[in-house]
Amino acid sequence: MAGEYISWSPIRRLMKHNGAEIVARDAVDELVSWLEKSAENLTDVALRLTKHAGRKKITRDDILIAIKYF
Repeated sequence: MAGEYISWSPIRRLMKHNGAEIVARDAVDELVSWLEKSAENLTDVALRLTKHAGRKKITRDDILIAIKYF
């Protein structure tokens, strides 16, 4: 479900800040959905790295490595 974790308004503001004069609701919904799926995938990779290292806490380095892995 789009917008379950990421708010619609800040994303719309971000798009407008980057030059979009008019932004359709479905465009924002699609971007929010993509961002949430990407965050879920990155978190999954970072969590596997964390567990492999024998830790419970996901660190900034885990996220950075997961981003590189993507």
